[in-house]
Amino acid sequence: MRALVQRVSQASVSVDGETLGQIGPGLVILVCAMQGDSEPHADTLATKIAKLRIFKDENGKMNRSLTDIGGTALIVSQFTLAADTSRGNRPGFSTAAPPDEGERLYHHFTTRMQSHGIPTANGRFGADMQVSLVNDGPVTIWLES
Repeated sequence: MRALVQRVSQASVSVDGETLGQIGPGLVILVCAMQGDSEPHADTLATKIAKLRIFKDENGKMNRSLTDIGGTALIVSQFTLAADTSRGNRPGFSTAAPPDEGERLYHHFTTRMQSHGIPTANGRFGADMQVSLVNDGPVTIWLES
């Protein structure tokens, strides 16, 4: 699985003008299931993100995790993270998991984040979503499992 993680002071996701989820301080996690991914991939990625020390401690150093600060996560499915531009200017997405498998792993990933005690908000799988965020830092990290 692939994820793009952004440390935020606030974020929201909406579809057709309806806000589906919003968070205060925490992480926006754009996540994509790839061909061949399974539950262990989602589990590994969720554990890594839950423990990722990218929040400031009392000395201003990135030394605290999402669980340490009691933050929340806005999790948004993002199949375009599978983009392959090696053969031209139009990206191909054939390395993304099929939609039914991608949706199943997206929901499994969300459940695993919640199992780490992290409150979550979500977008809608496969929808045309609008994501608004205030990137804190900015801190943006690419992860794969």
